[in-house]
Amino acid sequence: MRTGSFKRSYAELTALTDSALVWTAIGMLGVILLLMPLTAGNYALTIATAAMVAIVGAVGLNLLTGMTGLISVGQSGFLAIGAYANGILLADYHWPVWFSLPAAGLIAALLSLLVGIPSLRLKGLYLAITTLAFAFIVNHVILYAEKLTHGPNGIFLPKVFVFGFDLAKDSHLFYFVLAITVLTVLAALNLARTRIGRAWIAIRDHDIAARAMGIDLVRYKLLAFMISSFFVGIAGALLSLQIRFVNVDVFSLILSIEALAMIILGGLGSIAGAILGAIFLTLLPEAIRIAFATFGDPNSTTYTTYVYEIRGIAYGVVIVAFLRFKPDGLIGLWRDTRKYWSNWPLAH
Repeated sequence: MRTGSFKRSYAELTALTDSALVWTAIGMLGVILLLMPLTAGNYALTIATAAMVAIVGAVGLNLLTGMTGLISVGQSGFLAIGAYANGILLADYHWPVWFSLPAAGLIAALLSLLVGIPSLRLKGLYLAITTLAFAFIVNHVILYAEKLTHGPNGIFLPKVFVFGFDLAKDSHLFYFVLAITVLTVLAALNLARTRIGRAWIAIRDHDIAARAMGIDLVRYKLLAFMISSFFVGIAGALLSLQIRFVNVDVFSLILSIEALAMIILGGLGSIAGAILGAIFLTLLPEAIRIAFATFGDPNSTTYTTYVYEIRGIAYGVVIVAFLRFKPDGLIGLWRDTRKYWSNWPLAH
């Protein structure tokens, strides 16, 4: 009779999960998401699509910062590269989205070597400052390379069709982004279980010990930069499909801060945590708006006037609260809750 938690084979050890309850919950979530465009309005679909785009970007950043321990504050730069690459290929070169989307990720991955190679000997704050400088350089290059990027005028995306479905329609874009998000999450989950994922975790935990074990630090750090940037570039391309207008003002430094906040709040090093963090921070402004409308400002004038200040304060308060009281993030909170109920009434 099986008691407790143990594995009887290597297949069980490497399985994504052996819990029937988890697979049931995933199945129910899948059904809800597939039916959502049939029941929800356009506003809800827009928020859900934005959350899924954020998930793709957060999962990519989590591979670099959460799993490998390389702090990056330049994600807004890679988002801009992905969005502009997708916009240019669609609008100026009339590529189909099936080619422009992976091309945007590949371009972001290749350009990540520009910051990855010089940063191989850097860690911590020095690496963060280097990636921050890269994001500023990307924005300036976009502004001054007018022949390619259209400069400050930005790029209007043409109508994009997938199997005859117009992605300008909210429900069609929702299904398209949902498919890309599922593929991204599955790729990240499986990547974490491979030799590459284990090498990244070893580098994060102790790079000198990892080198002593025979792990090639240069190779795996560059791989982390490239794969992370590929995912973030895909997120940028999806963002361009949603907003349908690419402009450098969209990719401000606050996007990099939000991306870091997502993986910190969700739980560093956890794919599920990155997903939870992305959903949490995407819905937080909506929760604040509803709170202002419900408790004392029915016309939401205060919120609309000071929206950026209120969002900035809310982000700061939430990040400080989590770092002080729950440093493992939302995924740590979930694990503690599950452990409590599993052991109840003998919680201690």
